[in-house]
Amino acid sequence: MSHTTKTIVIIDDENEILTMLSRFLSRNENYAVKTFNNPTVAINSLPKDTDLILLDIMMPQMNGLEALPILLEKQPKAKVLMMTAYSTLDKVLNAHRHGADNYIMKPFASLDILGKKIEEMLK
Repeated sequence: MSHTTKTIVIIDDENEILTMLSRFLSRNENYAVKTFNNPTVAINSLPKDTDLILLDIMMPQMNGLEALPILLEKQPKAKVLMMTAYSTLDKVLNAHRHGADNYIMKPFASLDILGKKIEEMLK
């Protein structure tokens, strides 16, 4: 029985978020999780087989909306889930315009809801 491992990259400047999401997602044996706390480093080190990118919008080095098109240029087949604590309709529409597939608000209401959203995106 073989199952395909999905590579998930998490980019967020908050180490607590990276640790929490990495621990949560790593419980699924079908996920290989890589984290970055700096979008510039992530852009330069993005795994070639990235299936899903969880990308924070507000980061000091480069915001997620700036990083999004560069990441998608490197990995055009990757799905992108934007994460933000500061959601406005304008930001959500802008993220979709730049290629994001979905978004979720921080703090997360439930990791289970996040997990289900990720499962749906990886189908």
